[in-house]
Amino acid sequence: MKRLTFPALVAMASAPLAAAATAAEVQIAVTGPVVELNVYETVELAPDMATISAGVTTEANTAVEAVRANSAEMRRVVDRIKALGIAERDIQTSGINLSPRYDYDRGNQQPVFRGYQVSNRVSVKLREIEETGKVLDALVAAGATDIGGPSFSVQDDTAAREIARKRAMERAQQQARSYAAMSGFGDIRLLEISEALMGYNPAPMPQMRELAADSVAAAPPVEPGMVSTGISISVKYEMVSPRP
Repeated sequence: MKRLTFPALVAMASAPLAAAATAAEVQIAVTGPVVELNVYETVELAPDMATISAGVTTEANTAVEAVRANSAEMRRVVDRIKALGIAERDIQTSGINLSPRYDYDRGNQQPVFRGYQVSNRVSVKLREIEETGKVLDALVAAGATDIGGPSFSVQDDTAAREIARKRAMERAQQQARSYAAMSGFGDIRLLEISEALMGYNPAPMPQMRELAADSVAAAPPVEPGMVSTGISISVKYEMVSPRP
């Protein structure tokens, strides 16, 4: 979470260029009571990008055999992803894991070595979300045994964040004026604003594992719904113009 602080008053003085990067904290003198508010505003918007993950898990007697088999199967999956028109920049390896596999022998009460297991997963961004179900179906047909997602998001939420920022500031001012009126003051003066950018809030999606190519009769239905993005601000106001 990125925090941005905007002082309501900034003092500037002549200084050598070498010292320009050093900023002194500005202290604002206040004479009236101060009210501090934390306001969070969200905006819902339709997603335009989906992220899925696809992986292959293989087993073999030796580590070398397991890696070779996994690499060949994963290459078919990646080639299928590219054949669907997905750019290389939207395909990213998210994890490769090699581990020994053991079974527990209840008779001897000790683990028995059974070989090695290799898993390889890639994360894929889909910029045409209406194709999500079709892509998932194609990946399973290409040999993917582990499918995750989709997770929906927006490529550019700048405009939505600006709407949330405006709403948050308006609500903060309204609340501060209400506190001032209840406390016998006629106005408020802004002292400080601190902003935090909040991330997306997509609905969690289940993960499908150990799928066979013939286990999916048709492309799974995918409903993108809505996602939310938001702004959280912390503001300080001084209550001014006390009423007689």
